[in-house]
Amino acid sequence: MINTPSVDSADELEWFKSSYSTNEGPDCVEIANVPGTVHVRDSKIKEGARLAFADGSWSAFVPFAASQK
Repeated sequence: MINTPSVDSADELEWFKSSYSTNEGPDCVEIANVPGTVHVRDSKIKEGARLAFADGSWSAFVPFAASQK
């Protein structure tokens, strides 16, 4: 679940922080969705590494990740 938008001035993507993320925990994820691509980054290290998924790949990954609890 994503609920907190933020704009990264470096690349002007609108990032959304997962409502499951906390400021204290290790699980802090943000995504930015643009046509054809979903970008993913660690919300604690905004300038760090990022992943980019094609829409179809992201759509397949999300239910898989959710089932791994």
